[in-house]
Amino acid sequence: MSFHTASISIRRLATLLPMPTNTDRNSSHLAGEYFVAAELYRRGYSVAMTLGNAKAIDLFAEREARTVNVQVKAIRDKKSVGWPMLKERIKDKIIYVFVCLNAPDTPPDYYICTSDEARLKVKQYSTRGIIDLSRLKSDDYRNRWDKIEVALIPVNES
Repeated sequence: MSFHTASISIRRLATLLPMPTNTDRNSSHLAGEYFVAAELYRRGYSVAMTLGNAKAIDLFAEREARTVNVQVKAIRDKKSVGWPMLKERIKDKIIYVFVCLNAPDTPPDYYICTSDEARLKVKQYSTRGIIDLSRLKSDDYRNRWDKIEVALIPVNES
């Protein structure tokens, strides 16, 4: 069997296997962070990622000695209802980027909210909250990278 034949067989096998479920949420979130970091970098920002699962800030973006804190929420595709989010966990002065990763051949969709906008979009239930994808599908949120620029604050010089 040649290398070419083996790689085709592995690709074919991958399409037949079910997608992983236990790591799905963490993988989607990490992929979302990388996509947002790449998009910010493409737009001229220096970007630093934070580590860990229980963090309030995923990315720090900086340009011209001004910074912004970014929280990323990601879902695999449009079949997902939305992003789990508790209203009381939304922090002030953070930009929230909601990412729909989409199919492998389709670029991600980005929906960008201030903390106040994110709070208004949460459907809060007694034990959980969610931001429905349908509530962000407008020009007020889709690809609104300008909100990052507006949220930048000067770095304190010592």
